[in-house]
Amino acid sequence: MRSIKNACWSLAMLALAGCGSGHQKASSLFQITLDPNKSAFNKNDQVGVSINNAKGLDIEKVEYRMDGKVLPVVDGAIALSPTKLGNKLLKATITYEGDTATVTKKIKVLSNAAPEIFTYDIVNEFPHDNRAYTQGLEFHGDTLYEGTGKNGRSFLRKYNFGTGEVYAQIDLADQYFGEGITILDNKIYQLTWRSGLGFVYDLGTLEKRNNFQYGASKEGWGLANDGKVLYKSDGTERIWLLDPETLTEKTFIETVTNTSIFNQANELEYVNGKLYANVYQKPSVMIIDAQSGAIEAVVNFSGLSEWVTKTPNWIETDNVLNGIAYHPGRKTFFVTGKEWDKLFEVRLRKK
Repeated sequence: MRSIKNACWSLAMLALAGCGSGHQKASSLFQITLDPNKSAFNKNDQVGVSINNAKGLDIEKVEYRMDGKVLPVVDGAIALSPTKLGNKLLKATITYEGDTATVTKKIKVLSNAAPEIFTYDIVNEFPHDNRAYTQGLEFHGDTLYEGTGKNGRSFLRKYNFGTGEVYAQIDLADQYFGEGITILDNKIYQLTWRSGLGFVYDLGTLEKRNNFQYGASKEGWGLANDGKVLYKSDGTERIWLLDPETLTEKTFIETVTNTSIFNQANELEYVNGKLYANVYQKPSVMIIDAQSGAIEAVVNFSGLSEWVTKTPNWIETDNVLNGIAYHPGRKTFFVTGKEWDKLFEVRLRKK
């Protein structure tokens, strides 16, 4: 009996060893070579591709894939035109001498256009609570909803944007640092920063209905929706797409320019296929294509904070622009900042 067990054990170990050596074998036999030899490309680039065949084996077929889609080789080149931009894994499946092997290469696919520069015109000024450390801002009809941060000071409120009259407010427990909010199907969703937890409230009463936990994302920053899915920023280059019913992170986009992957998206607002994202600690807003992640424009809000009354405790790197909401009826944006005493109605225009 012992000899049989030993034989089985030996066979199992040989099988495992064989699996390991097979993986090593693929990478030692073949490598993907790109021309030009670099790791970052722009969308729609035509890139020369070949397989470095270290042992001179008889290759019968090579198939290249990215994001699960076959990339046809035309005149020795592939077109890099994924729907979503950012970090990518180029995969080659090689058929050779009756066997197959798969090798991969990490690359970045960036936007094929530099961001345009936009500026703003102030349409109106309205009062804003300078004790509100603004993290989320969103309209429902003419009522403005706001979520704020800081432990012991975080709240969710709805109010009259013209007068500042508060209709209702709910305070978060002291251990929670409130973050972005969004409204969908008569529910308000609110993030917290590092607690890995979000809240769902009734739109009319602000009564808390549910909690939800984050998935692969570690932090909560901004939140928006397109009527079907929620978009969640987390302080990295990723903006996550969440199912509004299960609140699970289904997929993500990565925010990119034509030269780099960018990781500073904060508060979010969705308008007509674009995500408007406050840039963390900067007086600017990115306009991001919600499908590809391409940063198509940047709105320069420099100078806006000069219209705000600064308190003795004002900190330039803390009391920054944050909070953006679109009013569909007025076709204008409303912006404010952390502990600002003014809410600005603005129109954006290309500079």
